[in-house]
Amino acid sequence: MAITTNAITNTFKEDLLQGTQTFVAAGGDTFKLALYTSAATIGADTTSYAAGIGGQVGNSGQYAAGGGALVTALVSVNGATAFVDFNDLSFTGVTLTARGALIYNDTEAGDPSVCVLDFGGDKTATAGTFTIQFPNANDTQAIIRIA
Repeated sequence: MAITTNAITNTFKEDLLQGTQTFVAAGGDTFKLALYTSAATIGADTTSYAAGIGGQVGNSGQYAAGGGALVTALVSVNGATAFVDFNDLSFTGVTLTARGALIYNDTEAGDPSVCVLDFGGDKTATAGTFTIQFPNANDTQAIIRIA
């Protein structure tokens, strides 16, 4: 397996300190989620989305290269932890197998990476719907948390 366990990318950490990526629900950047097979080599050192990154899931049904747009549902802080939540994302009419995903910023030049998701094993949909269900939006479970 070449997908790093869930990791916020180094590029994203740097961008946060420079203020170049924003998750504002209205008027913020557009973030996308691209799906990858176990053949992908993505991790914390992945700097950006690129169509040429090996192992991206092929086009099928509603899924196309580059993935789908995420809707920022919530940006909040609880105690010392800030977190962001996205609405769940579904691709319909697909036949695909994915091992993980890359969330990236589609607004900024170069499509900088945000985080890598490892599904913990292959997930498959056959002539159906493939849904990314994000965890609870809180300081211990949200997919992106900064403490």
